[in-house]
Amino acid sequence: MLLPRHRGFVHPIASDITPRPVFEARRALTFAALAGLAAPWSARAQPAAVRGSPLAGTRSPVPGAVTMDKPTSLQDISTYNNYYEFGTDKSDPAREAHRLKTRPWTVMIEGEVRKPGTFGIDDLLRMSAMEERIYRLRCVEGWSMVIPWVGWSLAELIRRVEPTGNAKFVQFVTLADPAQMPGLRSSVLDWPYLEGLRLDEAMHPLTLLAFGVYGQVLPNQNGAPVRLIVPWKYGFKSAKSIVKIRFVEQQPPTSWELAAPQEYGFYSNVNPKVDHPRWSQATERRIGEGDLFAKKRPTLMFNGYEPQVGSLYAGMDLKKSF
Repeated sequence: MLLPRHRGFVHPIASDITPRPVFEARRALTFAALAGLAAPWSARAQPAAVRGSPLAGTRSPVPGAVTMDKPTSLQDISTYNNYYEFGTDKSDPAREAHRLKTRPWTVMIEGEVRKPGTFGIDDLLRMSAMEERIYRLRCVEGWSMVIPWVGWSLAELIRRVEPTGNAKFVQFVTLADPAQMPGLRSSVLDWPYLEGLRLDEAMHPLTLLAFGVYGQVLPNQNGAPVRLIVPWKYGFKSAKSIVKIRFVEQQPPTSWELAAPQEYGFYSNVNPKVDHPRWSQATERRIGEGDLFAKKRPTLMFNGYEPQVGSLYAGMDLKKSF
């Protein structure tokens, strides 16, 4: 299959990019596995986890917001990342994101709202009580994590800005600053990174604006200072380092949909029954559970959040609206 092209270059797709640590370690791990000595995935040589200022939240009362799955270590969460603005290897964000300046920071609200405006990051931090939510994160590439986020429901902000009757969708625009983000020199995507949700998806109580992880402010490589978390969708829907939120009437364009529409749809709900055109989504590898050859676990419909969000898609053909 030919990959999509953009500005004369062949588009790398996320799953086709082998993480540098995996590439460098593959031969050694293969021989070690044959000898029965393969080291656990989380024991690979990695950069040290980045620790930030405390940011505590009380345990969330939202139904389904706290999974009983064992959380992934902060080490893995903060050193194995997809954040293409800092590079396409999983280790690039931890190495390069120190360049990101998260103060001052503002988020502009515009479009079909009665109260547009600009919020500073400290205004957002004070807007609602912080909650800890332990969500599963499922990546379209086939790996997953369990992450203790700190934040509050996006619905709190949406109610405050008062969408008009014309607002049907919400678009998220992320930072694109070449001086801070060396990955912007890549043609993998058009920049800035764009994502979008239907308004009812954005208003769902599980949809989170996250400011922290593991009781501390977000590390830069995890999307500081504010990012979206939509736990029943593949991870690329959860936009990082947000600078603008637009309320619009028509379905907005999203970055991966523009890059490869036959592979990445607007909805991108976790669905084990709908394969990516080039690989199955039926199973996943949980980061931190064993080595590269460990048995995979079955992928859950809507990432395990079907009881909470299934009604949003009643009557829809989820193979067409992928």
